This record gives sequence, structure tokens and C-alpha cells, in this order.
Amino acid sequence: EVQLQASGGGLVQAGGSLRLSCVASGLSFDTYTIAWFRQDPGKERDVISCIASTTGTTYYVDSVKGRFTISSDSAKNTVYLQMNSLRPEDTAVYYCAVDRWDNYCILRKASYDYWGQGTQVTVSS
Repeated sequence: EVQLQASGGGLVQAGGSLRLSCVASGLSFDTYTIAWFRQDPGKERDVISCIASTTGTTYYVDSVKGRFTISSDSAKNTVYLQMNSLRPEDTAVYYCAVDRWDNYCILRKASYDYWGQGTQVTVSS
């Protein structure tokens, strides 16, 4: 059974940092594309960053470029999202997801077939 476990969210003041983790069981991150999405209440779940494990290629949405860094640790089968200089508008539930079919970053939510449970990030002003 494939499971993704997302963690690391919390409450932080603006300008602070958090590191999200996504641990996989039942599959290896080595050959797949892994993405972080976020969702505000009443809004769509949008990709903010992803990493194509086979090439190491990464993607960031403009609003997080220069502040967030995605990385993977194959030995731990874990993908991280280091979030620095957090802003109130980064407040959302963050989800990790795996795309088993593409070795490059796809921004379409439907391409991802396994999802973590979400972790809440709240940034106070």
C-alpha cells in the first residue's frame, strides 16, 4: 500500500521558516516526480513546487521563487520543502503528491495519483 505522510506545518510569524517533509512508503521516490501543492479554503489546490527525481529538475511558482526550496533524500525516501521568509499569504494547507507517469514536472493536479494528507501552515502578520 502506498502512503505519503506530510508533516512540518505549524504556526509561524511572518519572515519565519518552516520545513515540510513528505515521507513515502510503498514506493520509491527515486524515479517519480513529487510536487507540493497548497490550498486555501474555497480555492483550488495549486502546485507550488515540484522535483523530477530522475533529472533533478525543479519547478517553483513565481510567488515562492527565491524563498522556497524543494529537495529529496533518496536514502530516507523523503522530499522536503524548505520555506523561508514566510508571508501571511503563504497560509494554506500543504499537500505532497506523486506523479508516477512523468519524469518532468506537470502542473496539472490530475497527473498526481498519490497524495499526502495535508499539513497546515499558518503565517501570522
